[in-house]
Amino acid sequence: MTMREKLELLERRVAEAEQGGGERRVKAQHGKGKLSARERLDLLLDEGSFVELDRFVVHRSTDFGLDQEKYYGDGVVTGYGRIDGRLVYVFSQDFTVFGGSLSESFAEKIVKIMDLAMRNGAPVIGLNDSGGARIQEGVVSLGGYAEIFLRNTLASGVVPQISAILGPCAGGAVYSPAITDFIFMTRGTSYMFVTGPNVVKTVTHEDVTMERLGGADTHAGTSGVAHFVHDSEPACIAAIRDIFHFIPQNNVDDPPRGRGTDPRDRRDEALLDVIPDNPNKPYDMHDVIRRIVDDGQFYEVQRDYAANIVCGFAHLGGTSVGVVANQPAVLAGVLDISASLKGARFIRFCDAFNIPLVTFEDVPGFLPGIAQEHGGIIKHGAKLLYAYCEATVPKLTVITRKAYGGAYDVMSSKHIRGDFNVAWPSAEIAVMGPKGAVEILFRKEINESSDPAAATDAKIDEYRGMFAHPYIAAGRGYLDDIIDPRDTRPRLIDALDTLRTKRDRNPPKKHGNIPL
Repeated sequence: MTMREKLELLERRVAEAEQGGGERRVKAQHGKGKLSARERLDLLLDEGSFVELDRFVVHRSTDFGLDQEKYYGDGVVTGYGRIDGRLVYVFSQDFTVFGGSLSESFAEKIVKIMDLAMRNGAPVIGLNDSGGARIQEGVVSLGGYAEIFLRNTLASGVVPQISAILGPCAGGAVYSPAITDFIFMTRGTSYMFVTGPNVVKTVTHEDVTMERLGGADTHAGTSGVAHFVHDSEPACIAAIRDIFHFIPQNNVDDPPRGRGTDPRDRRDEALLDVIPDNPNKPYDMHDVIRRIVDDGQFYEVQRDYAANIVCGFAHLGGTSVGVVANQPAVLAGVLDISASLKGARFIRFCDAFNIPLVTFEDVPGFLPGIAQEHGGIIKHGAKLLYAYCEATVPKLTVITRKAYGGAYDVMSSKHIRGDFNVAWPSAEIAVMGPKGAVEILFRKEINESSDPAAATDAKIDEYRGMFAHPYIAAGRGYLDDIIDPRDTRPRLIDALDTLRTKRDRNPPKKHGNIPL
């Protein structure tokens, strides 16, 4: 056979590999509102940058008729490419080939990609569309999953790992994404569950739809498993590209600089009117964040889950930062189990990847109640505390209004290695709110008064004058300064500049024992 003939054979096999499970199955995929594995990669990566690896791999099993049906690539497209010129390693599962089920060869392809990513210090992006383990391969398939889980775990905190769920993912197919840093889902086409609705009905006699059991909105708003939800695959994939504006290649690189032209010394007059005069009246912390960060651009994480705390990425003076903020507009910004979990996970990602933390604090405390106590608010709240204590990246805190009780300590206070802690004049820093404090401290005096309501109001006013302000904390050095709200942006940017050479280490150890 001549070289030209060999090249013609290669071209035919390449074309065959690019067809996946065939034209009919690709059309069926499109009919469900889903893209093919290769179409997804075309949207994700810079044009012409994708380099495919292991294109001609096929499965090895001959059980249950598998020897009669083989496809190049064996149900997953793997390789590397660029996002805005930055190297990323990718795999895209192909539902048109055996339902995207995982075989030994399929797993080996993904494992190779993950090993290369670790070796070269580049992020891993997985586009998941899989029915789970390939039943015909039995324990060999399960072993393949375990190999992937191990790589996910070893890569955690070393290179960013991002998962997109773009179809029905069940069983072992969901545990790998669960170990990764961020999960993206699409409404109406993507699902995650350990067991599907039919098994649930058989075992627990519960009737439930796929959407309610493991749909995108369920995981975004109820379980907290998903971090981002979008209405279409193109929107989802575009959002994955956007997150790379904020995160680095690996745990030794710095995050990318912002591209905005927002003046570093910009002051915002509107910040004087954000905090209501009535301390019990809510306001939207998003209004504060967007008036301070570069160009008002805030990439929020887990927007629909535990909305009483706000987490997300932004740039400040060009520096990528992770923002954590109490949200007075939802449950008065109180910390509960879900908020603690959400905040702790985000903080630990930022700390692992050298992203400074900026905290905006307005917190009345931890949420009381039987459900919270029985649900483990003590250990879950401790996760948030642990994450802040453990973090060695620059930590900046702005107290806008309330900072009561243990929640004051938890929210990146000076006592847990906060680097730059300031307050607005509206800040109230105390063991508890005025009403609760007065009812404890002056109970007898109020009860013996001829007008208990008037006596209570008088004591509340007295307490506010003595404690509901930031000056005692500032006098102790627990705050570095009390600032004009209009100066928040330039003061934070200046603090970030001074902390670029920060050196802080935790004691040598294998790892800590976070209260899981």
